[in-house]
Amino acid sequence: MRRIAAGKIEDTVAKLCIQANLFLRGDVLRALKLAAAGGETHAKAKRALKAVVENALVARSKKLAICQDTGMPIVFVEMGQEVKIEGNLSAAINRGVEAGYKKSFLRSSVIKNPLLRGVPGYSPAVTHIAIVKGNKIKLTLMPKGFGCENKSALKMFKPTAGLDEIKKFILETVKNAGPDACPPYVVGVGIGGTADYAALLAKKALLRKIVVHSVQQSTVHRLERELLKEINKLNIGPMGLGGKTTCLAVHIETYPTHIAGLPVAVNISCHALRSATVTL
Repeated sequence: MRRIAAGKIEDTVAKLCIQANLFLRGDVLRALKLAAAGGETHAKAKRALKAVVENALVARSKKLAICQDTGMPIVFVEMGQEVKIEGNLSAAINRGVEAGYKKSFLRSSVIKNPLLRGVPGYSPAVTHIAIVKGNKIKLTLMPKGFGCENKSALKMFKPTAGLDEIKKFILETVKNAGPDACPPYVVGVGIGGTADYAALLAKKALLRKIVVHSVQQSTVHRLERELLKEINKLNIGPMGLGGKTTCLAVHIETYPTHIAGLPVAVNISCHALRSATVTL
């Protein structure tokens, strides 16, 4: 049994908060650069893409937040079954979030009572824990801005629904988001499981590198490509200025489900898709 002190978790989460908010993921930055360099031909859209890339580069060099909305901190934990945390894991994660956000002067956006609202703070984070094999712990921090999170959608299809119906729902979700969620988007889709699990799959799909396609099954891979093509025909474009770069990637994750249901969830990310990962 490998022992890891809760203080180590706290320090690691604090660093991940800073890294994710200040340094845009390499795969996302590359995709934006490619679109700006040649993929996009619409003049206004091209300028918008160049501005987005410049913003990310300035944030990196000046150590400033990529976006003023530093998001709701989401922490994905993959904990080896041979690991024992010495201390309170959840408390360590929340302390780490608060420390990281305060250290880099990141905006506090978390209100503890969703109904009464109140003064925002830094925590608690939304934490998802999975037990895996081994003696390591993998921590991934995703600061999810709510301009795009608010465009999430879930639909419980009948089990007889075909691919065309599912595609229509996903396309309509992106179309309804329009320019409001700061495109170009990365669209995460979760299919299967239960209502809550499909929503989690959709969010986890955003963690996949943009160059990596689903290898689960050929139907999924083909659906990703078809949806990307159709979304980019919507002419929403970068920051809603038109053009053919409405979406950088569509990532779909699936899971077995009940014979009587077919949950489909969509989670959209803005162009500033941020996450950072460390394995201890």
